[in-house]
Amino acid sequence: MSVLSKVRTFVHRNIVQPLTMFKYSTIYGMDIGENVRISLGARLDKTFPKGIHIGDFTAVTSGAAILTHDFINRVHTDVHIGKNCFIGYGAIVLPGVRIGDSVIVTGNSVVGRDVPSNCIVMGNPARIVEKDIVTGPWGIRLDKGNDAPVKH
Repeated sequence: MSVLSKVRTFVHRNIVQPLTMFKYSTIYGMDIGENVRISLGARLDKTFPKGIHIGDFTAVTSGAAILTHDFINRVHTDVHIGKNCFIGYGAIVLPGVRIGDSVIVTGNSVVGRDVPSNCIVMGNPARIVEKDIVTGPWGIRLDKGNDAPVKH
């Protein structure tokens, strides 16, 4: 790893991430768990920000959108995402959805219904494609021979 990469990683982990979590939790009032990783390109609904609840050690990647309002029906409702989840690139989580613990939402999926714990969902609309999976922090699969990542 080059010196420039180490500096960039240090700045991101120690300055950018804490400021981002402060903004989401304190300014917007979102319920964000510990060691959550939210990409700078993720879109969290600021129309009803207090409706966003994300569990510990969950990752929300770039391009993912978490919505808490339905403009047409004038509805503002909570979205709950469990612990040790991974929300893939470009995925959309619609208002009122509850996603259980240890769930992987693949890229570009549209989640419009509740998702039980320990599964993988994909597609539009998102459907369960695998059950009884085991994930560690940030949705990293532990049942496929991976080791749990070092917690920073």
